[in-house]
Amino acid sequence: MGKIVNATYLTLDGDISNMMDWHFDYFGEQAQKAATAQLADADALIMGRETYEGFAGAWSSRAGVDEFADRMNNIKKYVVSTTLTEPEWTNTEVISENVAEKVREIKESGTNLLQYGFGDVSRLLLEHGLLDELRLWLHPVLSGKAQPSELLYRDTQQAKFHYNGVEVHDTGLLILSYTPVNAARP
Repeated sequence: MGKIVNATYLTLDGDISNMMDWHFDYFGEQAQKAATAQLADADALIMGRETYEGFAGAWSSRAGVDEFADRMNNIKKYVVSTTLTEPEWTNTEVISENVAEKVREIKESGTNLLQYGFGDVSRLLLEHGLLDELRLWLHPVLSGKAQPSELLYRDTQQAKFHYNGVEVHDTGLLILSYTPVNAARP
C-alpha cells in the first residue's frame, strides 16, 4: 500500500499562495535536505490544475539545473482536472473522473504520492480517507497580503489529526507532521 503525503508551505497567518514573498528567506540547507528527501520518497506527484500549471512552467524552465529540478520534471505526475486535456509537462496523466476511486487504485498499487499545497484535491483526499500525512512547513513570517482564497484557514469540513512530530530548522522554519484521524498511523 502506498502513502499520500501533503506538504504545504505556509506563513504564521496561513498564507499558502505567495511563496515568492516569504519562502526563500527561510529555505536553508536543512530545508533543502528535507525537501530533497521528501521528493525522493515519492514515486509520483498529485496536484490540481492550478498547481500543475504553476509547477509545469517553473520546473520545465529549470530542467538540467540540478538533481531536484530534474526529479520534479521526470517524476510521474497525476493532475486532477476536468479542464486540462492535453498536458505538456513530461510524464503527466490527467484524472478527470472518479477521482477518489482512481487515487485509491494508485495508492493500492504501492505508489507513494506527494502533493504540494492545500486546495480542493487535498480536501477530497481528506474526505475519502486517502491522505496519510500532512506536513506543514511553517515559516516564521506574517505575510499580511493573502486573500481569503489564498489561506489554509478557510471554510472547510472539520478534520482532526494526530501529531507525529516536528523538525526545527536554524532559520526558524518548522516542519510539523500530522496524520489524519481517519488514516492509519505510521
